[in-house]
Amino acid sequence: MDRYATPLQRVRGLGSAKEGVNHWWLQRISAIALVPLVIWFVASVVALTGAPLENVTLWLGSPLPALLTVLLLIAGFYHAQLGLQVVIEDYVHHEGLKVAAILLVKGAAVVLALAGVFAVLKLAFGG
Repeated sequence: MDRYATPLQRVRGLGSAKEGVNHWWLQRISAIALVPLVIWFVASVVALTGAPLENVTLWLGSPLPALLTVLLLIAGFYHAQLGLQVVIEDYVHHEGLKVAAILLVKGAAVVLALAGVFAVLKLAFGG
């Protein structure tokens, strides 16, 4: 690259210059979605404190709580994955290790979210 290029010319074409804004918006949107979901979930768990296990499983297996819990799991793991990706990109400087760590975080987020969704759906649909 030309050593006389302006800073803007140096960053044009690099990944963060193209994808940073989109990543930033996705993280903000997932955070906004998480606010009411977390408030609802915490309030529900507090209301269920001391309830027998059967009542809790019946509650979580009913349609609206099951749907909202699935949305909470998906949004939560997606948001966490986005945040951890930024941390890895900022602080891991070895390219191979960076790619491996990002893939590991994304894979773990998918596996854990699917496990949570499966558990909720199993309660909702029996089995």
